[in-house]
Amino acid sequence: MTNLTTAPAPDVVTYADGGELLVAVLREVGVDTVFGVISVHNLPLVEAVSRELRFVPVRHEASAVNAADGYARATGGLGCALTSTGTGAGNAAGSLVESLSSATSVLHVTGQVESAYLGSGRGFIHETKDQLGMLESVSLDAVCVPSLEESAGILRAAVDRALGGPGRAGGPVSVEWPIDLQYLPQREVVTLVEEGSAEPGPGAPAGLEELIDLVVAAERPLIWAGGGVAEAGAALTELIDAWGAGLLTSNSGRGAVPEDHPLVVGNYGATPGGGALLAEADLLLTIGTHFRSNETRDYDLVLPAVHVQVDLDPAALGRVFPVAAGVAADTRDVLPSLTAAVRGRAAVAGEWRARVTRAREDVRTTQREGLGDHAVLADALRSALPRRSVLARDVTIASSSWGNRLFEVYDPRDNVFPRGGGIGQGIGMGLGAAMGRPDEPTVVIAGDGGLAVHLGELLTLAQERPWLVLLVFNDGGYGVLRNMQEARGVDRAGVDLTTPDFAALAGALGLDYQRIGTAAEAATELERAVARRGPVLVEVDLASFGPMPRPFTPPVKVPDPTTRRSS
Repeated sequence: MTNLTTAPAPDVVTYADGGELLVAVLREVGVDTVFGVISVHNLPLVEAVSRELRFVPVRHEASAVNAADGYARATGGLGCALTSTGTGAGNAAGSLVESLSSATSVLHVTGQVESAYLGSGRGFIHETKDQLGMLESVSLDAVCVPSLEESAGILRAAVDRALGGPGRAGGPVSVEWPIDLQYLPQREVVTLVEEGSAEPGPGAPAGLEELIDLVVAAERPLIWAGGGVAEAGAALTELIDAWGAGLLTSNSGRGAVPEDHPLVVGNYGATPGGGALLAEADLLLTIGTHFRSNETRDYDLVLPAVHVQVDLDPAALGRVFPVAAGVAADTRDVLPSLTAAVRGRAAVAGEWRARVTRAREDVRTTQREGLGDHAVLADALRSALPRRSVLARDVTIASSSWGNRLFEVYDPRDNVFPRGGGIGQGIGMGLGAAMGRPDEPTVVIAGDGGLAVHLGELLTLAQERPWLVLLVFNDGGYGVLRNMQEARGVDRAGVDLTTPDFAALAGALGLDYQRIGTAAEAATELERAVARRGPVLVEVDLASFGPMPRPFTPPVKVPDPTTRRSS
């Protein structure tokens, strides 16, 4: 291993063009598949990737980023998307918002006009006003390759920034690359240095002792874990086993501790049962969570009297709920100290462990009552899949009800969904996940309305033929919003949509098709779909299947019209 403290004579590595350089950089971090749309402004990149790795030609730039995002989440590594400049980069922007909100490691490489005309405003093809500024607003970082000499360093720095590391979060990084510089031979100066002494490790983070004192004094503790625990599942499991604390999670924190663990209540904090458990607890330790609005009843959730928090971002401490003690540090650096501390005192009483396990069972029983036959779909899907398999979800009723809670998840990399809440992204994310893990099935849950946003990606599915089951819930429109309008007693507006004949559509694309019309058909049809080991479209005909006993509506506050003030 080398570092950059002292340097002998540098080595020079040359590449035929920018595409060959990009391939070399991606290979170093284990990327074998890239998603994108080919253009006159990224030809050298696409050609090299197609020759040396696998290029997946999605049908829309937004899907390219979604697929790279899903690939990164499912593999735990870096995803890469290639787009064109101008409109192409603009199309990618919405999906970059999703990657930014979830801190997903995505390298987005977009073309740019020839460097001689950059910023000239003369209407060069694909030119747009301040493309870099647009990308900066939706990316963790964005940079333009200004010269041939800087291309290698910029690419490597972008990958490093996207992946994050100790003490810093990752996220999407955009690189715009003028097309003339892509075509030219690339030259990289590599300086190898002798290994020096290791940097001293950080001391105990500030506030840890105060937090530990409160933790060890608790008799009825709970933990609320978010996406910040994704890489610390083993340490978190060790803590709850040693301490006896119950575990609530955000949607993003699911699977860090397998959800069949008896102390895992799960993503039920905002339910009545979760609220009752919080009311009985005397301490809540929150770890790596943003406290999203729909998981906290729009911030109306009442926490225990003692709330302590661990988060990588210092600004997150006490930002949503006041804290008695807070530690700004990587979760992996804190959990071992907490486990050692609780082992030094008497374990939490068995009565509290039993109460947590009872709450775990109660919230699921209550949800099943509200789901009716729809709970059969969750059970049948879990039974049809191996323990390790990706469930990618678009924003739709099935996802927001049982997909986000009742369906058990055993690893964070299996839990892929749009954290920013944008509809239509599920198919792209599922494609990326399936390409990243070809030996395991991926299931995509989508509604007919969300799938229509990127219906063209069915062509990508048909062309690439991954092991992917596309489960389409067809209710002829936007069911969530329809339920909200009906609950308010107003006329439907904008929620009813024309949907295709999915059997005919699948046939036209050469995709296998199946249909679920009743709960009795769910287990057989889902087992058969997974066993195909390839792409299959399974339609859940909700007109035939029937509604849930309690129509699903999201936890979004809608003002009472009788209390609105006239303007």
